[in-house]
This record gives sequence, structure tokens and C-alpha cells, in this order.
Amino acid sequence: MTLQYQGEEYGKPTTFTLRIIGNNLSKSSSNYQIDLLVGDKRLPTFTTEIHQSLSNCLKEIYLFRKHHGITFNESSEKVVSLYVPYDRVLFNHNKFALFRA
Repeated sequence: MTLQYQGEEYGKPTTFTLRIIGNNLSKSSSNYQIDLLVGDKRLPTFTTEIHQSLSNCLKEIYLFRKHHGITFNESSEKVVSLYVPYDRVLFNHNKFALFRA
């Protein structure tokens, strides 16, 4: 699933893309990877490439954004790819981790 947000990086208006990659390696667990892109450039956000939960991925994006002066406009969210409905429900359930105060 790929989402786009309008936002700012150090005060400069920018479009950010979140690419969520879910890898079901077994029936009992899933692994997730999220790429944060500015244009076509992937930002080096992760201490580890793969997380066991989507919530942990979103928390890491939040911390990276906070540290690097990046803000997202939550109301500008746009889904720009096909997605599995379960992934959308799971993302909506964990989205609070991305938009903490």
C-alpha cells in the first residue's frame, strides 16, 4: 500500500510518500517494512529494515520526522496504489502512532 501526504521539511513544502510492504512469512506472524520517500529519494529512516508490527514501523517514522523537522498534513492523505483491505484497516488502526502530538 502506498500513501502520499503533503507536508513540510524544515519549512519547505514537500510531498512525502509512505510505501508499506507487508511480508507474510508464516501464518502466525507478519513482518512490515515502510519506506519514506521525498520525490523518488528514499530517506534512510530505519535502524532495522524489517519490523514485526506495523505499529513499530509507524513509530519509527514518527520519531524520524520529529528529529528531522518533517511535518505531515494528516488531512492530505491519499492512497495512490492498490491495497489489500486488511492492510488498510490495520493501518487506520495504528495510524495514531504516525500522528502523535
